[in-house]
Order: sequence, then structure tokens, then C-alpha cells
Amino acid sequence: MPNAIGYAATDPASPMAPFHFERRALRPDDVKIDILYCGVCHSDLHQAHNDWGGTVYPCCPGHEIVGRVTAVGPQVRKFREGDLAAVGCLVDSCMDCDQCRKGEEQLCRNRSTGTYNGKDRITGETTYGGYSDHIVVREAFVLKVPDSLDVTRVAPLLCAGITTYSPLRKWNAGPGTRLAVAGLGGLGHMAVKLGAAMGCAVTVITGSESKRADAHALGAHQVLLSSDLDAMKAARNGFDLIIDTIPVAHKLQPYLPLLDIDGSLVIVGAIDELPPFHTGLLLGGRRRVSGSPIGGIAETQEMLDFCAEHGVLPDCEMIAIQDINQAYERMGRSDVKYRFVIDMASLASDRAAA
Repeated sequence: MPNAIGYAATDPASPMAPFHFERRALRPDDVKIDILYCGVCHSDLHQAHNDWGGTVYPCCPGHEIVGRVTAVGPQVRKFREGDLAAVGCLVDSCMDCDQCRKGEEQLCRNRSTGTYNGKDRITGETTYGGYSDHIVVREAFVLKVPDSLDVTRVAPLLCAGITTYSPLRKWNAGPGTRLAVAGLGGLGHMAVKLGAAMGCAVTVITGSESKRADAHALGAHQVLLSSDLDAMKAARNGFDLIIDTIPVAHKLQPYLPLLDIDGSLVIVGAIDELPPFHTGLLLGGRRRVSGSPIGGIAETQEMLDFCAEHGVLPDCEMIAIQDINQAYERMGRSDVKYRFVIDMASLASDRAAA
């Protein structure tokens, strides 16, 4: 009889529904975690619907996981039963290439293993994510949850948090950095909070006047309306770094002149394609356009510790797992401020009905 229960999609058009499956027995360096909360990422929706191609069904999403350790393998040293623990977007990598050796497992030369829709490096079996009652993960990819963080709001830090923290650290954001955040959704609101906590002068660039109050409430010092051509012109050369969190195809041309000399625009959203732009916008100011994925395990732990020290947490709406399909619909039309989190205790009713 299957030992795990979760929610999964069985094809691109099917709704998420209860799914019974087998988790592996503990290997010597494994940690078993009973999942308390799981964040809902836009990537979950894309994978469930096969928007990017390559989804393996059944697909049980979820890579923003917080729970309590219930068992450990004999070689585990950092965790014991009862500990709070977290798992992000990765559950394994080769651990031997140059990138893995320097703590950049997300850039593994031999391809890291995703928390869901990945392949187990030993058995080749498809990995299943955090929309489930428990998970078994290699110790090296399990994170400690600082005691001072509100456990009900930690989960989105494991993707939205690290996705925005990593480029801020990579581009040395800090006091004196003139930071702009383009877009104010799940990623954008974390970039604002983290940038403000790092001491940056934070400006939100948005096309919606209605987001002005929210931007200030989240910690932004200024709001720049992209539809206000005079304001955009006045802001030219005004930023050292732009974190572009806009999740759909959009023109970069309006944003590049906002960068000062040697400034960088960093894209963190997964976008199918971008409209072309004239390279003179780069050449004229030695500006850069770059991309940034999640961070490695050490940097993710650093991010969690930073958030604990500075009191940074996402704004969340708690849902039951049975409401995941409605959450996907709402997320598709940006009707959430700013991340959904699933209370996995709600899975008990599906377990009882099995």
C-alpha cells in the first residue's frame, strides 16, 4: 500500500487531485520530514500544465517546504527527530563538479535534481514535491529553520526569497545601492523587503498607480510609474541595479536607460522570450543585462538566517490543499498578496477518506 499521499496533476488539463504514492526508504544520509507548510510557486502551475514542456505525470509540485524531522539515517549529523527543517528547489546534485564544490549546486554541471519533476540520481525515479504529507531528502539539501521565524510564513523564502536574495548578494547590494524592483508580485515584494533590509534605496517600478501604497508598506522608498513618460525620463541613469521580476514577456527598452554607468538589470523570471532592443542602450552606459536563478544551499541558509536577523518574511495567504485549483486560477490572474501557503494539516481529510 502506498505510504504517502499528496496532490498531483495527471495530465496538462487535469485539476490537482489526491495522489497516493511511495516515498523511498531512508538511505544512510537521508532525512525524513513531515510537511507542515508548502508554498505555492508560479512554477508549480506552469509545471502542472506543462507550459514549459517536459513535465512527467503524475506531477506532484511543491518546492517551498517546511516541516518537522521525524527520522534520520545513520550518517546524518546536522538533524535529529523533532527539528524544524526546510527544503527548497533542489534535493540533490552531483556534489563533485566545480560548481557543486563551491556551493553553487543550482548550477551543477551534471544537472541538479529538482524537488519535483526531477530524476532521483540513484534510481532514476521521478521526484515528487511538497504538496504531500512527507518527504525524504539527502541531508546536504535540508536547511535549518531559525527559531525566531514564523513557521507559517517561512515556506516562500525557499524559492521567492532565495531567487531575489541571490542576485542582491551577487551584485553586492547594500547601503548606498540605488535599487529598483520591476514588478510587485511574489518575487517583487520579496526583493523590496530584502533590499530595504540590506540598506538599499529601493524604488518600485510598476505600471499601476494602485500599487503605490503597497510598495511603500513593503519598504520601498520611492515608486516610479512606468506609464509616466516624464517620470521615466527624469529617472534616467538613476539606478545601480534593477531586479526585473516581471513574469511575462515585456520590453526591456524602457528600463535600460534607467541604469547608471556599469549598472545591471537582472532578470529573475522565467520568460519564453523578450522583444528585441537596440544594443546602443547597453553600449552607451556599459550597462548589463543578466539572469539569476535560485542560490545554492549555503546561500539559501544564509538567506534564512538573514531573514531571521532582520525580521523579513513574505506576505502570505494560507489555504487548504483542497483549494489548490482555485489558488492556481487566482494566481494566474495575480489575485494574491503575495504568496499562497498550503497548511498541509488539511491533507488529513483526504487521508481519512482513502
